[in-house]
Amino acid sequence: MNKFIRIAAAGMMSLTFGAVAQADVTVKVAYDADPVSLDPHEQLSGGTLQFSHMSFDPLVRWTQDLQFEPRLAESWEQIDATTTRFHLRSGVKFHSGNVMTAADVDWTFDRLKESPDFKGIFSLFTDVNVIDDHTFDLITSEPYPLVLHTVTYIFPMDSKFYSGTTDDGKDRSELVKHGDSFASRNVSGTGPFVVSEREQGVKMVFDRFDGYWDTETAGNVDQIILTPIKESPTRVAALLSGDVDFIAPVPPTDLARVDENASTDLITMPGTRIITFQMNQDRVEALKDARVRQAIDYAVNNAGIVDRIMRGFGTVGAQASPAGYLGHNPDLAPRFDVEKAKALMAEAGYADGFELTMMAPNNRYVNDDKIAQAVASMLAKINIKVDLQTMPKAQYWPAFDERAADMMMIGWHSDTEDSANFHQFLSHCVDAETGNGQYNSGNFCNAEADMLMAKANAETDSGKRAELLQQMETILYNEAAFIPLHWQNLAWGARKGVHADKIVNALNFPYFGDLVVD
Repeated sequence: MNKFIRIAAAGMMSLTFGAVAQADVTVKVAYDADPVSLDPHEQLSGGTLQFSHMSFDPLVRWTQDLQFEPRLAESWEQIDATTTRFHLRSGVKFHSGNVMTAADVDWTFDRLKESPDFKGIFSLFTDVNVIDDHTFDLITSEPYPLVLHTVTYIFPMDSKFYSGTTDDGKDRSELVKHGDSFASRNVSGTGPFVVSEREQGVKMVFDRFDGYWDTETAGNVDQIILTPIKESPTRVAALLSGDVDFIAPVPPTDLARVDENASTDLITMPGTRIITFQMNQDRVEALKDARVRQAIDYAVNNAGIVDRIMRGFGTVGAQASPAGYLGHNPDLAPRFDVEKAKALMAEAGYADGFELTMMAPNNRYVNDDKIAQAVASMLAKINIKVDLQTMPKAQYWPAFDERAADMMMIGWHSDTEDSANFHQFLSHCVDAETGNGQYNSGNFCNAEADMLMAKANAETDSGKRAELLQQMETILYNEAAFIPLHWQNLAWGARKGVHADKIVNALNFPYFGDLVVD
């Protein structure tokens, strides 16, 4: 059964897969935006990963207490210092009807290694060696302590479905960043939901896949209708009125309203996503001077942003690594001293300031546009005139990839729940070949910090690894590699009877396949 999803000319997607269960339990979900693509490897973002957990399945996934849970891989063992053997579940089918085998994992791994966004995560992984249909070895170039952490990002794709050419002669496996490709419009995963309808920016409909392998799950939702609602007040109003059943995020200004409403539940959790601004040294000469970058850091009142804009629903940051991560250095304190900032500007020869452009999304992070406005206002106090532009994330990410402004906002949750990942993507010297620095729009580069990350990634002793990572964080702090603002806490709202508290997690990818609704 080689059927697949196609998009009609009007931009609407209709389902042509056969087996989809009759929708009995429907849950209406409102996020601040919808996934930008159906290609799980096009963009390393929260929206893409949320989608992947709905229509695909990982080999291994995180639990709420940040342990590892078998999914498509039912077991694994270490063969030697650089080889981990995985055993796949048998009888798992893709939405197309094709049976998943280790060959699909191998094909997916090769594609991940080519993805500009994902290949950095897999830089130390050299090969997948297929033993048989249900067994494969994952091989690293050196002993690596984060094998399972990284495997949570392998969502096997249907290699038969994505191979070959389209009717117009295009490669079905082609990976196009912010472009039109077969994989961006069509999907065949092993996940609990089939995409049956999609109109970008308007609505996505997910129907339960009646061939889903996980028959032990208590999840009883047959259909999910995802509607992007960018404006937070409108999103909250939709939940409180009963128009939707689940929303994310709940803005700090409405936490009490959702919590106190008799028909809704508020679920909150400490977050580990750091919200930052990066300063592009290739676009502005002044930003090459560490004293200017430090001055900008000193001018930004992180605590004030958390207190007034976030309503206390965040943790003031001075580094990328949150408390509890190996790299977190408790000696690094948030900087805020306007007079110190002015003195540093004068010392660097910029007492009169300069002009720069700033971009931020307005529907990706909690209060992102308000935060950007506040930072721009704070920089005016040290004579830096900011031309600020905010935009929906669908437009923002292409602009970010183009490095289209002098300062750009980015939030980051460590893909591996480890400190090294922050540096690898946000502040490592940019290297298109390895994928390191893929989201380093500031073009910051420090060879010593990169070396410390590399050493840490090859160190299996956690004590020694912590020391290396904390040294790395100290260098980034001293150099003001970026402007750390705060770690964003997490909040979801749900109609009573929608047991969302059982499926949410610190990664902010609710496992909707396991959702139980009364």
